[in-house]
Order: sequence, then structure tokens, then C-alpha cells
Amino acid sequence: MFAVHLMAFYFSKLKEDQIKKVDRFLYHMRLSDDTLLDIMRRFQAEMEKGLAKDTNPTAAVKMLPTFVRAIPDGSEKGEFLSLDLGGSKFRVLKVQVAEEGKRRVQMESQFYPMPSEVIRGNGTELFEYVADCLADFMKTKDLKHKKLPLGLTFSFPCRQTKLEEGVLISWTKKFKARGVQDTDVVSRLTKAMRRHKYMDVDILALVNDTVGTMMTCAYDDPHCEVGVIIGTGTNACYMEDMSNIDLVEGDEGRMCINTEWGAFGDDGALEDIRTEFDRELDLGSLNPGKQLFEKMISGLYLGELVRLILLKMAKAGLLFGGEKSSALHTKGKIETRHVAAMEKYKEGLANTREILVDLGLEPSEADCVAVQHVCTIVSFRSANLCAAALAAILTRLQENKRVERLRTTVGVDGTLYKIHPQYPKRLHKVVRKLVPSCDVRFLLSESGSTKGAAMVTAVASRVQAQRKQIDKVLALFRLTREQLVDVQAKMRAELEYGLKKKSHALATVRMLPTYVCGLPDGTEKGKFLALDLGGTNFRVLLVKIRSGRRSVRMYNKIFAIPLGIMQGTGEELFDHIVQCIADFLDYMGLKGAPLPLGFTFSFPCRQMSIDKGALIGWTKGFKATDCEGEDVVDMLREAIKRRNEFDLDIVALVNDTVGTMMTCGYEDPNCEIGLIAGTGSNLCYMEDMRNIEVVEGDEGKMCINTEWGGFGDNGCVEDIRTQYDMEVDEGSLNPGKQRYEKMTSGMYLGEIVRQILIDLTKQGLLFRGQISERLRTRGIFETKFLSQIESDRLALLQVRRILQELGLDSTCEDSIVVKEVCGAVSRRAAQLCGAGLAAVVEKRREDQGLERLKITVGVDGTLYKLHPHFSRILQETVKELAPRCDVTFMLSEDGSGKGAALITAVAKRIQQARKEN
Repeated sequence: MFAVHLMAFYFSKLKEDQIKKVDRFLYHMRLSDDTLLDIMRRFQAEMEKGLAKDTNPTAAVKMLPTFVRAIPDGSEKGEFLSLDLGGSKFRVLKVQVAEEGKRRVQMESQFYPMPSEVIRGNGTELFEYVADCLADFMKTKDLKHKKLPLGLTFSFPCRQTKLEEGVLISWTKKFKARGVQDTDVVSRLTKAMRRHKYMDVDILALVNDTVGTMMTCAYDDPHCEVGVIIGTGTNACYMEDMSNIDLVEGDEGRMCINTEWGAFGDDGALEDIRTEFDRELDLGSLNPGKQLFEKMISGLYLGELVRLILLKMAKAGLLFGGEKSSALHTKGKIETRHVAAMEKYKEGLANTREILVDLGLEPSEADCVAVQHVCTIVSFRSANLCAAALAAILTRLQENKRVERLRTTVGVDGTLYKIHPQYPKRLHKVVRKLVPSCDVRFLLSESGSTKGAAMVTAVASRVQAQRKQIDKVLALFRLTREQLVDVQAKMRAELEYGLKKKSHALATVRMLPTYVCGLPDGTEKGKFLALDLGGTNFRVLLVKIRSGRRSVRMYNKIFAIPLGIMQGTGEELFDHIVQCIADFLDYMGLKGAPLPLGFTFSFPCRQMSIDKGALIGWTKGFKATDCEGEDVVDMLREAIKRRNEFDLDIVALVNDTVGTMMTCGYEDPNCEIGLIAGTGSNLCYMEDMRNIEVVEGDEGKMCINTEWGGFGDNGCVEDIRTQYDMEVDEGSLNPGKQRYEKMTSGMYLGEIVRQILIDLTKQGLLFRGQISERLRTRGIFETKFLSQIESDRLALLQVRRILQELGLDSTCEDSIVVKEVCGAVSRRAAQLCGAGLAAVVEKRREDQGLERLKITVGVDGTLYKLHPHFSRILQETVKELAPRCDVTFMLSEDGSGKGAALITAVAKRIQQARKEN
């Protein structure tokens, strides 16, 4: 018993001594946590260099765009071919991807040898050999004359300009085929395939093996957005935000970046980490000075590193009693599979002895312990370096997503990772230590890169088909110049129709006279009250106008109009308005002052004079009874009488659009048009009296409130209305009415977008085909969301957050489509608005007989003011459709308040002038 204990003590002491000896000898290969964090930071800096346009040409880590923009979503299906070219043999695969939802893949494959004379010979012969093997496979599997898409896994650094094109930068591993570098490998293979007449194969995707690994794993786990290969070579890829990739145009979405991290350190960035053994190995390699990071990590080199270390230790008398064998002197005699065998948990020492004996050495027990520890240090350093670079990628993903904790999956492939008994555990442990805020799952890739190439092809095929369907829907909203010219001509015809006495009563564009016959001239002065009714909030304002300096000061108070009042009786509505006026007068200490009042009433009225107007019909959710057809000024006067507390001089009934024009007209005498592009849409303009047949008199001008929202109610724009417009119209409070407004105003654009999103989801093109309850809810998609989603400053991540707030769990690809839908709907709205405005300015130019018209348009409304592109598109459309009109756009400042007061002031001024005359 004592002897057993003694032997155990002797062996553990022996092991300890040998480990210490090796540790001292290989001190520089042991990397501390601080060193790993430093390497991680260096790799982050190299990634930045590779992604930036200016520094990419000199960057060691090339960060190559792959043009793979999406990962599998489970809806892929079909039959695909896949080729994997990159090692000592290559593989041809037929992949059958299951019907939607099942995520099942069936594969049939065949390996073909890659003779050294082919991989080191002529490039043309290499591709012809590959094409011959593919032809053989298709013949064997009875695939002749069948049209199939193909994905090519090509495990060498390529510069891609699209998914199906890639120019070889340089060969790596043992490949050296002549005349291939700087040529497109896809067109080379396509040309070689043409020799086989019955082959009808389309190469849809050129894929790096690392990308293939990520895609294979992403098919099983949608969280997978990183791929790593640790085999003969080493590399990593990950999904990067497009906004960070200078080398590719566009900021939307993400793209997989092939880092080509094997070249990390080729610019000297790792010189302090490299040892004499790394330098010696590099000098004896096929590509000295290249792939220096790979030479410290990958399976092609670990065995050779171990051999060089053992040889040096033997020469120093630290191993094998100073004896060396010819095999130990021979390059490539120790392979990575030997390193893995020597590190096995129980049989490692026995394996070590056997391998050393095969090398012609006579190892002692101590030698075996030391050699095993050399293997551990070399492979541990490999795992550490790999972990540091991977941690840099994970940190970048976390920063891109702006999350405190990142949940992600890393797809891994490669013989070193698979066959080395300790490697995966060491790698995982170090990664988690370096990035504690990341919850990382490591997923071993099945059939790796070849299946991955088929998945990339399947995804490309799916995206292509989906894109066609999405484009078909968006095309409905893309108006041609001819269509816009047609809208302009029809609007012009409707304007004329509304001005004529005979046709006025039947016109859909109402062309209502406002009895506002002049613009401010700067002499207006005094105190005025203004009321503003046009939505759920009601405002009362006191406006003080000072003449000479064109100065206006305003005081106002906002009151809510409850739904019960909006949809109750007319008497209740006007009593509520008078109550609000009384509260305001109390608040301002003005009770008893007989102030002139302008009433902004933002609903269509037929005016008989400036202070008389009959409501034609409610809009914007109002439904108060006994009002339509009645004079709203009389109803307000009656309500003031009922209260019997104060008296007011109601001078003018004002439409908010007219108020907008007057506000801008106060600043710019050229302003003769008012445009509202907000919750509703409307336009007014100064028309020559001689053209207004429904009002007596031919002298001067009068402002016409077009009420153009009803344009198209007679069916004249049916050719540009879509099924989504019809659905929105049918679900509105006034079906068949205000059709133009329903295509151009803020109240409806969000609802059009919602209808499109529902349709695309039903087709399985969005939100994984799942229509959430929130998406079914009318009115959920407010127009303010369009403005936010279309903002150029907003990253897709923020778009996803907006959609999540709406209960829509979107992918990055979903967010891009939603942004496109919002853009198509708002662009059409701005163009239609522009076509209508072009009709008005062209009419004014022709009426005045001018070669060129110079005019200002006063504009108000949240859509025009807040949407990032609406105003620009509207202005561009006007410029294109009315090229002989120089139109200036001026933002209105409180048209419905200040404008009402100015109309009242102008009316008072005109009244005074008439009295004096």
C-alpha cells in the first residue's frame, strides 16, 4: 500500500516538475486575461479599419461584404445544389429544403478528390475538373435537364460586389492554381459548366465556408448571427449593420461580413504576441508574412508548432535526453490530429508515448508528461486567441444593438473544434470571461459549409420571390409622370367645374367663396378674439395686432371637446363653445369688452357673406345633430344670447386654410395660396371675381376655399386608387366621400400602411405570417409613426422598437419592408398633393396671361411640417408639373388663430373704408 502511495507521489511530483519546466520554456505562449483583453481591443480597431472606405485598402483584416443580407426564417423550400471547394477533397450536394414551417432538410452528397496537380496547376483546368464532377453527380442522381439553383462554397478570400459574383483576392491553404487571382470565380465556373450541354444550373450565391456555417446554424436557431471556423484554417463572419459598411451603398438592414481574421497581425499588430516558433513556422510556410493569426490558431499549423517546440527543447537537452530523430526534423510529421490525441483525458499519455515512438524517439515518462503539456499550451493559446477575436465581434454586435445584455448564437465548424477533446470547453469559458454581458450559445454546424451554401441559395431564392411580391404591392403606389399629369389635368377641370354657376352644385371640388376679398396691408391694428374649432381640442385666443411694425402678440387657452359633445346635439356643442369663451374671458379679465371675433371653423361651409356660412357636412369625427345646412355663425350668436353674459362682434367665419394664407400674406404680399397638409388636406387661393360665377361682381379678387378633399368622389381618380384605399374608405365614418383627402392626409396614411402590412403578413411576407391582435386594430398605426420610421436619422433598430411598441415583433428584414411601405404611401400622398397644387398655380398663371408666375404658398399641417420627406417631394412635384411657375413655400405660424384675427382685422378695415366712402 505504501509503495502505491509512493509511486503516486513520485508521478505527481514528476508531472509538476515537467509542467513547470515547459511553462518556463514557453512563458511567452501563456496569455494573461489583460493580454487577451488587449488583443480583443486591437481586433476591434482592425475591424473598424476594414469597414471604413479610407482605411480598408491598407487594413490587414479585410472585413469583406458577402451580400448575404438575411438569415433563414423557416419559410424556405425547394431543391438546391451545393458545391464546397476549399480542402483536399470537395463535395457536391443536393439539398431538399422542406415545406414551410417544418425546418427539415434532406441531403444527398458525394465527395470528389482534389488532386495536387489540379490545385497547383492551371486555373481553367481546375474549374473544368469541378464542372466535370458536378456533371457526374447530376448524371448519377438523375438531375440532367433539371433547372436548379446552385450555391458555391468557396473557402478563399474573395472581393464580392454582389451575391453571385466574387473576385479571388489570394489563394490560401495549399491551393496555388495559376491565373485565377483577380478574376471572378463564378463566371469561371459558369463558363466551365457550359461545356456540358444538359446542365441547366444557375449559380445564385457565392458563399464563404464561414458564412455557410452561420447559415446552417441559423436555419436551426434564428438567434445565430456569427459563424466561426476552427479547422484547417480559421475565420469568422457576423451580421453587421449596413450603416457601418462603407464599402457597400445603402444604410438599410444588415449584411454578413466575412472578416478574414486569419490575416490579423499581417501588418505587425501582433508582433509582441508572436514567438520565435511562430516566426520559424511562418518562414517555412507557402505564404511567408501572410495569415499570421491563422498560423497561431488553425489545425494546419498547430502540429507543426508543437514539432518545432519539441525539436528546440530536445536540442537544449530538455527532452529525450537530448536525442533527436530524423522524423522530428521533418516538417509536417506532427499533425493536429496527433496533438488532439495527446491531449485526450485518460489515454492522452499512452497516445503521447505511441506517437513519439512512431517518430523514432525513446521517451521517458517525464518526456511524455512534458510533451503533453506542450500540446496543451499550444492548443490553449489557439483557443485563447480565437476567444479574444470572437469576444471583439460579440462586443460589436452588442454595441450595434445598444443592449445591456446580448443574447446570441455562434455557429461553429472545423476539425480542430470537433476532434480536439478540450478545445470547445476552453474556447467557451474564455469567451464568457471576456464578455460577461453576453449570453452566448455555441452551436455545432451539421454538414457545415455545403449545407450552408444551399441555405444561402434557398434564402436568396426566397428573398427574390418575396421581393417580387412586395414590389408588386409597392408598384401600386408608384405614380408615373403621365399619371401625375393626368391628376393635374383632372383637378384643373374640377376647379373650373366648381366655379361655374351651372355645375357648382354638383361639383366634388366645392370651390366655396369665402368673402375674404383682400390680404393684409400692414395697417391692421387692435385687439381681436379668435376661436379655432377643427378637432378634439378647441382654442380661444386674444390677438393683439400693432400696425407699422407688423407685430402680432397672442394669448390662448386650449379646451377639450369630449366625444359626447362632438357627437351630441348642435345646441350642446355651441353651448360648450360659449362656456369655453366665458372661461377664457374670465381668465384674461376681458368680460364686457365688445371685441371683434373671427371664428375658424375647419369644416366645409357654404358662405353667403364673410360672417354667414351654412355647414355642408361634418368631417374629422364630428357628428353633432341639427347643424348641417344651418348657419354656424347664427348658432354661435344664439348660444351667446342663451348665456346672456357678454356680447361679441362676430365679424368673420374663417376656414383654417384661409387663415394659413392670411398669416403668410401678412409677411409676404405675394402669398395668394394657402395649403393644409395635416390631419386633413385642403387648399384655398385668391381667384379673380370675374371667374366666380356664383358671386355677383367682376371687380377684384376673392379667396376660394376649394375643399379639394372631395376630389375624386365622382370616380375620376379610380385608376390610381388601390384595394387598400378602398378598404380604408369603407371603414371610415364617411364612405365614398373625401377620396383625395383619404389618399393625401395624415388622418388616413397610417391606416393605409396598416392595411398593406396586414395583406403582406397574410401572404407570409412579414412578421413570420403572424397577424397580431394589435395589427388588427383600426387606427393603431398613427401617421406620426410614418414620420418617425422614415426619418433618415433613425436606425433600423429604432424602427424595430417602434414596431415592438405597436405589438409587432419584427425582424431586421421586416423593418426594412415596413419602412419601404411607409415611404411608398407618404411619397404618393406628397405627389398627389403636388399635382393638385400644380393645377392651381398653372391656372393662376394662365388666368393672368403670364409667361412666368411668381407666387408664394402659405403652408401648415403636421404632415408637411414633421414628415422628413413630404415637403421636399411635394415641392419637387410642383416644380416638375408647373415648370413656368416660381413657387415659394412659406411655413404658416398659427393660421387658424393668428389667421382668423388677421381676416377679422382686414374685414374691419374694409368695412371702415366702405363707411368712409
